[in-house]
Amino acid sequence: MSTSVWEFILSLLNIVFLDLILAGDNAIVIGLAARNLAADTQKKAVLLGTAGAVTLRIIATILVVWLLKVPWLLLAGGLLLIFIAYKLLTDENNEADIKAEGNLWSAVRTIIIADAAMGLDNVIAVAGAAKHNITLVVLGLLISVPIVVWGSTLFIKLINKFPWIIYIGSAVLGFTASSMITEEERIEPFFEQYPILRYLFIAMVIAGILAAGLHKRHSEHKETPTGGIAS
Repeated sequence: MSTSVWEFILSLLNIVFLDLILAGDNAIVIGLAARNLAADTQKKAVLLGTAGAVTLRIIATILVVWLLKVPWLLLAGGLLLIFIAYKLLTDENNEADIKAEGNLWSAVRTIIIADAAMGLDNVIAVAGAAKHNITLVVLGLLISVPIVVWGSTLFIKLINKFPWIIYIGSAVLGFTASSMITEEERIEPFFEQYPILRYLFIAMVIAGILAAGLHKRHSEHKETPTGGIAS
C-alpha cells in the first residue's frame, strides 16, 4: 500500500482509539438512561439514541475541523487537548446526575443531550487527529461510537482491569495536542526549519502530561484518609 493509504489507516485507528478512550462516561450514560425500559424498548432507545448522538457528533466535529483553520485556533485547541489529556488521568467519571427514563423517547432524548454535553473532549480530539479530513471524521465516529454504545460498560470494565490503557490514551492525546500546536500556521515554519525541536516538543508534552497525571494521582492516594474524620 502507498504511504498515503497507510497514513489514512493509522489516522483512522488513532481517531477510533481516542474516541473509545474518551467515551467511557458516555457508555455509562446510555446504560443509566435506558435501564428502566423493557428489553425490546431498551434496544430501540440505544439504537435511536446512538443514531442521534453520532449525527450530532459528526456535525459538531466537522464544524470544529473548519474552525481549526482559523489562525491561532489550532494552537488553542492543542492547549485545550493537553488539559483534557491531563484530566483523563486525574478525574473520576461522575454519572450521578443522569436519571433513568421510563419511556422510549425520554430515554433517547436523554442519551442525545448527555452525549452532546459530554462530547467536547471527543470532538476536539477527533478534529485534531483528522487533520482537516472530513472522511476520517465520519468513518472514525461511525466505527467508534456504536462500539461504545453496544459494548455499554464493557469498555469501562476493560479500562478498570487494565489501567495502563488510560495512560496510553493520554499519551496519544498528548501526541495529537502537540502535533496540532506545531502545525499552527503561524508556528509551523519554525518547526519545519528545526524538525528536531518539533520531536523534542512532542516528547516533552507527552512526558509532561504523564508525569503531572501520575503526580496528581499519587498525591491524591497519599491524602486519602484511612479512618475518616467526622465534621
